[in-house]
Amino acid sequence: MTSMHLQVAPLQNPERYPLLAQALTDLAERWLGAARETVVVLIDDLPAARWYVAAQPVDRPAAQLHISLPAGQAGDGQKTEFITQALKALQRQLGRGEPLAVGSGVIVREVPPQHWGHCEGTAVQAQGVA
Repeated sequence: MTSMHLQVAPLQNPERYPLLAQALTDLAERWLGAARETVVVLIDDLPAARWYVAAQPVDRPAAQLHISLPAGQAGDGQKTEFITQALKALQRQLGRGEPLAVGSGVIVREVPPQHWGHCEGTAVQAQGVA
């Protein structure tokens, strides 16, 4: 399972959410070896008044993407390329070609199998448990 939490500011048109989820899912599948059916994308949008860099409100679109994936699923080069491509996709969709606010970024975290669990329908799966 690959889990992504995208936070964006300013508030977005809800019609944009499926486009963002599609782009991020495509990138996770291509660059991180994620199985499409296991990619989860959570999107939170925030008013620009709640996003600060150096104690100053941002003056253009901002994004933070936190992604968690099973340890060993992707190599360093794959993660680097995912980060690069994700930032480009976010800039295209949110910044409309303009740079995103300073402080925008992507953070990839690898989670050991024993620290991972998820639901599959009515079943709960704990990874790394014998």
